[in-house]
Amino acid sequence: MKDFPDFADRLSELIFESGKNVNQISDELGCGNSTVYHYTTERYLPNLEMTVKLADYFNCSTDYLLGITAESNAESFNVCPPFGKRFTEVLKEKGVSRYSLKTKTKIAESVMRYWVQGKTTPSLVNLVKIAKALDITVDYLLGREK
Repeated sequence: MKDFPDFADRLSELIFESGKNVNQISDELGCGNSTVYHYTTERYLPNLEMTVKLADYFNCSTDYLLGITAESNAESFNVCPPFGKRFTEVLKEKGVSRYSLKTKTKIAESVMRYWVQGKTTPSLVNLVKIAKALDITVDYLLGREK
């Protein structure tokens, strides 16, 4: 969790503000009871899908949840399109090739190819690297921002 030192605190704060407990939230998200607890105790970091579920659940930006921004920017968010499709759209919009992005982020082009093909999704660390390299928010990269 060294990459996202504020994540556990932000999640714990959101849970407290909701007036619910970790087990209730885990049940509502459809994950095991210990899953959300492990996120709040810094034992695990969620994957991309669970990060978006948490942000949707608490109506906050993924950027806030990950500790990138100080404000939660509560608003209505779009449903995320498949990452590979959105990734391709953003690269085209920004006029950036995968090779160029590889050079900036040190993420292998073969890994990016798997994202485009829908075989995998990026780790949160890689997602943030891409957003920073393209000077966009994580929510924009994911297609959540309207």
